[in-house]
Amino acid sequence: MKSWKEVNPGAVITEAGSAQEFKTGSWRSFKPIWIEENCIQCLFCWLYCPDMAIKVKDGKRAEFDYDFCKGCGICALECPG
Repeated sequence: MKSWKEVNPGAVITEAGSAQEFKTGSWRSFKPIWIEENCIQCLFCWLYCPDMAIKVKDGKRAEFDYDFCKGCGICALECPG
């Protein structure tokens, strides 16, 4: 799997889901932390995450996929907890 350093600048996305071929977690500026006792399972974090880096299991928020999380902070911004 290619790292971000091996991806050509200005590349074109030719098909949906092709970003899954690249682990972009090394681009992360911040590392989000999930505080389980504050979580109300609204799944806003999952809904708003632009990288689909939040995993849901059995209808509940389960974990971050740090291979794809870029640390943008949108999940924390949208979280009501």
